[in-house]
Amino acid sequence: MTDVLILTGMSGAGRSTAANALEDQGWYVVDNLPPQMLEPLIDLAGQDSEHLSRIACVVDARGGPFFDLARDAIIALGARDNVTVVFFDASDDVLVRRFEQVRRPHPLQGDGTLLDGIAREREVMQQVRERSDVLVDSTDLTVHQLTNSVSERFTGAKAPGVALTVMSFGFKYGIPSDADMVWDMRFLPNPYWSPALKELAGTDEEVATYVLEQPAARAYLDAQLQALRVVLEGYVRENKRFATLAIGCTGGRHRSVATVEHVASQLESWDGVRATAKHRDLGRE
Repeated sequence: MTDVLILTGMSGAGRSTAANALEDQGWYVVDNLPPQMLEPLIDLAGQDSEHLSRIACVVDARGGPFFDLARDAIIALGARDNVTVVFFDASDDVLVRRFEQVRRPHPLQGDGTLLDGIAREREVMQQVRERSDVLVDSTDLTVHQLTNSVSERFTGAKAPGVALTVMSFGFKYGIPSDADMVWDMRFLPNPYWSPALKELAGTDEEVATYVLEQPAARAYLDAQLQALRVVLEGYVRENKRFATLAIGCTGGRHRSVATVEHVASQLESWDGVRATAKHRDLGRE
C-alpha cells in the first residue's frame, strides 16, 4: 500500500521546507496540486505502489477559489488508513516576519494587510487543523531544524549526513572553485625532486609512504582531521549535505594525491560521512 502524506497548514509555516526534505529522502512530492486531482492521484499511486510507494502532496491556500474543494478532499482522504494529514503552523508574529523577509504577499491577503490574510487563512483552515493527524509547530524551529525533524519523523532516518568529496589539485592550476575547505601540503618535502619517485604518483605505495611518514605530515593530519570532524558535525546541524575538501600541492601529483587517499580511507569509519576521493590534476602535464 502506498504511504501518503498530505502537507497542509498555514502559509509560511514550513510546508515547502518539509516537502524538500521528503523529496531528498525519496518521496514523490507533488506541490500545489489542483484539489480535484488529489484523490485520483492517490488512487493511481495505489495501483503502482511498487514505484509510487511514498507520496507527499502539498495542499494549501494557494488554491484560491478551489480551497473549499481541497479542504473537503483533505478531510475525506484523512480517513484512509494509508493517508496522514500533517498540519504546519506557527505563531502570527513569526509568520509575519517570514513573509516580510521574502517580501511576498499572503495568498489570502487581497487588498487587506498581512495579518488580515493570516486571520482569513486560520479561519478557513480550522477544520483541517482539527482533523489533522500530526501538528508541526515551526515557531521556534530554524529551517535546518525543521528539515531534520521532518526527516526523522516521516522517513525514520536520522539527520542526513554529509557527502564529502576529497579532491587533490595542483596550486599551479588554480584552487578548485567549488572548494569549501582547502588544505595546503606544500610544506612537506616534494617527491618530485627524488629521482626514484618523480615519475610515480601519490597513488603509488612508495610515494604515499614517503609523504605520510613525514613527522610534519602526521602532526598536521592529526590536527586537521580533528578539526574536520567538528566542521562536518556543524554542516549536519546546518543541513549542508554536500561539501568539497580540496587538498593541494604544487602540481597535484604526489603530496596532495597521497593525502587525499589517506584522508578518504580514514573517513570510511566516520558515522554520517560518505567520502569520495577525486584527483583533479593527476596525469595533467
